[in-house]
Amino acid sequence: MVGKDRAKPIRELDLERYRALYGLTAVVLSNFAIVAVAIAGVWRLGGDKSVIIGVLTAAFTAVSTMTTAYLGIKAVSNTAQAMAQGDPRRTQTPPEPTTPPTETPTPTPPSPRTPDNPHP
Repeated sequence: MVGKDRAKPIRELDLERYRALYGLTAVVLSNFAIVAVAIAGVWRLGGDKSVIIGVLTAAFTAVSTMTTAYLGIKAVSNTAQAMAQGDPRRTQTPPEPTTPPTETPTPTPPSPRTPDNPHP
């Protein structure tokens, strides 16, 4: 009975899945909240075009910034974790050796033409 009371240890892969799921959920819910506030603000303003444009611009900026930040942090986190684990797909390949460029020949100027009919 003692063993049944203990919680199972969470594996690293499951932990990453939970982090990704909860992070994405937080971003989506935040984006919905921003959109809801923007819609309520536009509705309450009653037609003042310049203020509505400002509210919509701010809402779009907030949503895109939130989403971009989440995706950027997630990508960096995944890359760092793969590099720390020694994932062969994420390691850098050594650059290919470059051959030195061949020397291009410099063109020689054409020889001066001699007139066909020299005048005496």
